[in-house]
Amino acid sequence: MDSTSSVIRFVVIMTAGVALTLALLSTSWGGQIKANEAIFNKRAILGAVSDYLTQDPKLMADGEIEALFASKVEQIALDMSGAVLTKDDIVNSGYKGGKPENIDLAKEKKKPEDERIFPLYVFNGEKGKSFILSVRGNGLWDEIWGNIALKDDLTTIAGATFDHKGETPGLGAEIKDNPTFPSRFKGKKIFNDAGVYTSVEVRKIGGTAGNPYAVDGISGATVTADGVTEMLERGIKYYLPYLNKQAGAKKTKG
Repeated sequence: MDSTSSVIRFVVIMTAGVALTLALLSTSWGGQIKANEAIFNKRAILGAVSDYLTQDPKLMADGEIEALFASKVEQIALDMSGAVLTKDDIVNSGYKGGKPENIDLAKEKKKPEDERIFPLYVFNGEKGKSFILSVRGNGLWDEIWGNIALKDDLTTIAGATFDHKGETPGLGAEIKDNPTFPSRFKGKKIFNDAGVYTSVEVRKIGGTAGNPYAVDGISGATVTADGVTEMLERGIKYYLPYLNKQAGAKKTKG
C-alpha cells in the first residue's frame, strides 16, 4: 500500500509540476507567439501583392516585413454595410488592439453575418495601388483562408495567397504548397463587362484558358477546389458594398 501511495503521490506531483511549467511558459512566451503570428499574417498579406514588390515577402526578414507593412499598407476595418469602422468600433467587436490586423476571421465566421467585421488592406507601392481582401472558408478537412489583391480598377486580381489548417498533403494542401495555384488567379476578374459580380470559379483542370472568371483546380482535390470557389464567392461579396462605393467615387472624380 505504501508503495502504491508513493507512486500516486509522485504522479500527482509530476503532473502538477508539468502543468505549472507549461502554464508559465505559455504566459512568458505569449507575447512572442502573438508577435510571430502577426508577422506571419502580414507576410501572407504582402504575398498577395508580390508582383508590386522588389523582393518576395517569403525571403524578407521579419523586420523588413514590419517596416514595409507600416510604410506601404493602410489598414481599414469594415462592417457588412461597407462602412469604415473606428478603433473603438473594433475594440467593441472584441479586439483589444483596435487595429484591422487584429481582426480574427475565424472568430468573425462564428458570428451572425450582420454582426461581422472585416479587415481590408490598401497597398500603396511605386508600381501602383492594390486593395487586399481577406477571406475564409472550408476545405475538405478543416478551414481554409486567403488574401485576394485587386488592382486599382477594383475588378482585376493582382495576386493571391492561400493557406489551410488540415488539407491533404499533395492534394488540397497544394493551394498553399504549390505556387502555381495562386498564380492562376492573376489577371482574372471578379466583375463582368456589365459590372455584375462574378467572383472566380475553380474548375477541373483544362478549359479555363481565356476565361477571365475561372482557374484550373488541383488534380484529385475537388472538394478543396469547391471550398475555394465558395470561399471566394461569399468572402469577396462581403466587401462589395465598400468596393461599389469606391468605384462610384472613382467615376465621380473621372
